[in-house]
Amino acid sequence: MIGFLGEFEATLDPKGRFLLPAGIKKQLQEGENTQFVINRGFEKCLTLYPLSAWNPIFDNISKLNDFEPQVREFRRYFLNGAISLELDSAGRLLVPKNLMEHAGLEKDIVLVSAMTKIEIWDKGRYQQFFEAISPEKFSNLAAQVMGRPNV
Repeated sequence: MIGFLGEFEATLDPKGRFLLPAGIKKQLQEGENTQFVINRGFEKCLTLYPLSAWNPIFDNISKLNDFEPQVREFRRYFLNGAISLELDSAGRLLVPKNLMEHAGLEKDIVLVSAMTKIEIWDKGRYQQFFEAISPEKFSNLAAQVMGRPNV
């Protein structure tokens, strides 16, 4: 997989389930379209990983030195709340309540491509995120990030 593209709106039902958009399903590799891992994102969002994207991350984390306090702290924060999910027979994923609360998810959500994973945002919070950055600030950010030589 090269990576996901696009952003897709969805709606959480009263139980915290949402239908995985067809646009995302089409981008999944053959055989990986039912099992995922979801956890807290770095911002106030959630991150949804197909197993093929999660497994290398988990393998890397498991190789870190447990005797280093920063490693233990990172593991606790990053893995806290991570859970395996599987699509139900209707093609829905159930978001655990604690993760919904972390991201402030209520009803309307946006699923956003983030390379090999999907970020799940509350729609209002996602809109605020983009309204907070001006075209000039985005241009400067792009120059700082993309202007670096590849390492």
